[in-house]
Amino acid sequence: MDFLDSLPPLLQSFWYVAIPTSTIFLIQTIMTFIGSDADVDVPGDHSSFELFSLRNLINFLLGFSWTGISFYETISNATILLGLSVTIGVLFVYVFFLIMRFVQKLAQDNSFNIQNTIDKTADVYLSIPEHKAGKGKIMISVNGTYHELEAMTEQGAIPTGAVVKVVRIENNQTLIVETL
Repeated sequence: MDFLDSLPPLLQSFWYVAIPTSTIFLIQTIMTFIGSDADVDVPGDHSSFELFSLRNLINFLLGFSWTGISFYETISNATILLGLSVTIGVLFVYVFFLIMRFVQKLAQDNSFNIQNTIDKTADVYLSIPEHKAGKGKIMISVNGTYHELEAMTEQGAIPTGAVVKVVRIENNQTLIVETL
């Protein structure tokens, strides 16, 4: 690290932050790709996004230090340079938050489960005969996706286009519905 001794103090400080921060970021990235969690959270409210975490500190310092190094020669006013560095550091944390939010959405299990149809409303697609005399079909939205499912009723016949409510499931495949 002899090259740092000849640099001005502010630029030295940026480098002293950038080198260990970049090393830790690289280790975190490798651990993330191999499936390990390389983060230590501060105790407190555990929401899906921890503002005070090692990962966010590293992201902030990464943006802060490399902005300072990159713009040191261009921006001669130290106050403006520090302000820009802090702003970019905060922006790094915000961008990381957006990326993690997107990744969490991808990780959600949106596979269809017939149990999720109970108490939902649906449109009758093929008329449903009265008192379990036969099956009709309904169109129902579950997790934002429409499904065509078999349905029966314990009431009178329900015509195509009627709106119904799912009251229970029979034989784990046929929905029992009633008109609204």
